[in-house]
Amino acid sequence: MAEEGEHTTEHQRYLDETATWAVATVCFVLLAISLLVEHIIHLVGKWLERKRKPALVEALEKVKAELMLLGFISLLLTILQEPISGMCISRKVAFTWRPCSGPPKVYPFGGGSASSGKDSCTTQGKVAFMTAYAIHQLHIFIFVLAIFHVLYCITTLALGTFKMRRWKLWENETKTPEHQYYNDPERFRFARETTFGRRHLHFLSKSPVTLWIVCFFRQFFGSVTKVDYLTLRHGFIIAHLTPENETRFDFQKYIHRSLEEDFKDVVGINPVIWFSAVLFLLSNAHGWYSYLWLPFIPLIIILVVGTKLQMIITKMGLKIQERGDVVKGSPVVQTGDDLFWFGRPQLILFLIQLTLFQNSFQLAFFAWSTYAFKNVRNCFHSKLEDIIIRLSMGVLIQVLCSYVTLPLYALVIQMGSTMKPTIFNNGVATALKKWHHTAKKHAKDNKHSNSVTPFSSRPATPEHGSSPIHLLHNYQNRSQDGPPAGTPREESQVDTEHWAVTVGSHSPSPPQSQMTRTRTGAGQRGLTPYSGGSRAPED
Repeated sequence: MAEEGEHTTEHQRYLDETATWAVATVCFVLLAISLLVEHIIHLVGKWLERKRKPALVEALEKVKAELMLLGFISLLLTILQEPISGMCISRKVAFTWRPCSGPPKVYPFGGGSASSGKDSCTTQGKVAFMTAYAIHQLHIFIFVLAIFHVLYCITTLALGTFKMRRWKLWENETKTPEHQYYNDPERFRFARETTFGRRHLHFLSKSPVTLWIVCFFRQFFGSVTKVDYLTLRHGFIIAHLTPENETRFDFQKYIHRSLEEDFKDVVGINPVIWFSAVLFLLSNAHGWYSYLWLPFIPLIIILVVGTKLQMIITKMGLKIQERGDVVKGSPVVQTGDDLFWFGRPQLILFLIQLTLFQNSFQLAFFAWSTYAFKNVRNCFHSKLEDIIIRLSMGVLIQVLCSYVTLPLYALVIQMGSTMKPTIFNNGVATALKKWHHTAKKHAKDNKHSNSVTPFSSRPATPEHGSSPIHLLHNYQNRSQDGPPAGTPREESQVDTEHWAVTVGSHSPSPPQSQMTRTRTGAGQRGLTPYSGGSRAPED
């Protein structure tokens, strides 16, 4: 018995030496936790479906895909643990670019091999490329990073959405007689005397240097004001819809749906961001003083993005003055992709995504190092100023992203040359997509038919650019599982929005697609044909 006890203390026990009840208990606990997490995610998905949030459902699927990718990385580390820990390198190379100064420390977990607890490289006068314990710690860090990234993105969206709640009051104000009287389309005013002009058209806006300085500080004091929201709303409607939709279109709901659509891209991690994570790990070497510059990179990015978004609003105001000193009615801003960097509005979203990942990476790394080394003051954060800088920057960037940059982005990004498919609510998008698929199917059947069908009896097929259907290409899977268009279930789920999307005069219109939603009575909904202009949404 003594020899058996000494044997178990000298060497790690293999699975064949472990009690079956211990193995069964561990497996049961792991399965229970995994099934519980899967069930919670399933309940969240069902709740989002009941709330008619298809974009957030897709974002949840993206989160599950990212978790699966991180799990696959963890599986690879487990499989390759023995080959990696069995690679031997010289001590001179191994002791370069280390996070800590001084001689290397040996922890009681073991050496390079997890199975035997022995380091086979020591007999050769070398050290392991990466020990099994280091790989074990990397497993934990990947898990912490996944949790922090998802929670950080959800928190940012929730706080940003809470900040934009007051926009609903501004939207409701556009439907009041007082607002329509104040913004009389027959009224002439000097551009610089309008409320929008007094905010943006002054002598400091004429110089690029002073303009950058003014826009930099403006984002901290009312990043999105009421006059900016109403002016950009008016410019969006004039550019993409018809003037009759001024009191019908709900711009605030459109922005909210667009932001949810962008959120599924934010929670994802593309290869460029993964590569930046590798660079962050590389920069933690001793002597690089990464705590003095690494936490400030996301702060600089988010401040530059906020300044650029403010400059876009001001430049749209300057273009109003360039067209003439006198404006008729409300000032009309001109939309266009040329206002953004390199003519690519998507670059703004990528920078916000990169900032959120960098900040969540910094906080996750701090939490992991505190847990792994059982102390806040460890090798990675040996100085007090390091801890203060990392934590303060994490909180500051969270506040800036949620309350300043995200609402500003949600408004200004709509000033591009094209509008998003979220211009249609979920019910309208489903009906139009179903009609589009039916028209394509009929056109394909008629093309392969041997009989000659009179042209007047053939189903009309929309042309790209003359029909709003091409805006729905991102809704590939949302309408497949929905109820047929026109069913009571669908009609009960369609939001009543008093606006119309018009199509070209040469474009055939499907049933209900060229309709204006109006109220026909208390608790009733009706559809009346739209007889407005012929402006079509741009592609």
